[in-house]
Amino acid sequence: MKKVVSYLLVLLAGLLLLGVNTAAFAQDTQLTLWIYDDGRLEVLTELGAQFEAEYGVPVVVEVVDLSEIRNAMTLGAASGEGPDMIIIPHDNLGPFVENGAAMPIDLGDSAENYLPSAIDGFTYDGQLYGVPLAVENIGFFRNVDLVPEAPATWAEVEEIGMELLDEGSIDSVIGFPDLTYNIYPVYTSYGGYIFGRDEAGNFTPDDIGMNNEGMVAGLAWVQHLIEEGAVSANIDWEASHVQFETGRSAFIMTGPWAINRFDTAGVPYAISAFPAAEEGGEPGYPFLGVQGLVINANKENAILAQVFAVDFLATEEHYQAIFDAEPRPSAWASIFESATDPNTAGFNAAGINAQPMPSIPAMGFVWDAWVNAGSLVAQGELDPQEALDSAVEQILAQVNG
Repeated sequence: MKKVVSYLLVLLAGLLLLGVNTAAFAQDTQLTLWIYDDGRLEVLTELGAQFEAEYGVPVVVEVVDLSEIRNAMTLGAASGEGPDMIIIPHDNLGPFVENGAAMPIDLGDSAENYLPSAIDGFTYDGQLYGVPLAVENIGFFRNVDLVPEAPATWAEVEEIGMELLDEGSIDSVIGFPDLTYNIYPVYTSYGGYIFGRDEAGNFTPDDIGMNNEGMVAGLAWVQHLIEEGAVSANIDWEASHVQFETGRSAFIMTGPWAINRFDTAGVPYAISAFPAAEEGGEPGYPFLGVQGLVINANKENAILAQVFAVDFLATEEHYQAIFDAEPRPSAWASIFESATDPNTAGFNAAGINAQPMPSIPAMGFVWDAWVNAGSLVAQGELDPQEALDSAVEQILAQVNG
């Protein structure tokens, strides 16, 4: 109890120095945390109860749709509305920083406990704005009955798949759930990228790589497979997963969300690193998604929220509890590196060089243009260079509009 009283006295003194209305604070010493899925609801509620026991402040954890979280942090945050804290994918961060809704975070010495890529994901204009919790990336799945050993290059993928196709063992060489996010490792293996970085390491729309030689080469390989009848011209997320789980495709590029359905279907699979464009080349890498806790800078309890996020939550014990409750690869480096589960280890191998998806607002203009480019190529209406040039023109028009 002495710890609670002394802590609150120090906190109230700090709030006074910042000009915060401490009378209002005294009436509402409760923290609210909004999360967008229920996988961590129970464990975060339990950790909130531990925080209350230690600091005397309740933490209310609520599951809220991600679109509502975005609205609260963009429309109502400036007036002090919304929750004290949110858990979001890092690529939602940019607008919250731009409108002053996200509070800068100082992890201090604890920063060395995190994966550098996870820190990178929540860093915006050189400043950290979130406490990373977990990382996520897609992996390269193969049917081990059909393909016992992982191929090293995309040419091997094609060669193995075409043999199986000719035998009638499969209907499609590889499942393409889309021609954007889920096949990004094809593009990166050839040297493709979406946005480059400026001298400070920030993603910038001043360097758009979407129509560079590597992106064109990656899409040209997809076009070649379609023309050879190795994959369907009708790219469909659900159909690609059904083909793989029924044993009618040899490979698929997808994420942890597919594990349950593949296990239920009983398809024998393994997850590995992505192939390279050529023998001895660098494997393709996927986008990295980082989930983390962001503090609402406009709430009167923002300092208290930082105590919860940085001083309380950021321990290996608490991160282990979060991982045990929902085994997404942890942003805590020692937990990430100690993964022994084959699926987790496979995703980790696939994402070893993964780069965070750009969180700059311009990324919001990318998706429609990118989808359209892939569709135009798949349907034979444009060649890859023409389609990607057109996509860049669309993006720039919106960035500069």
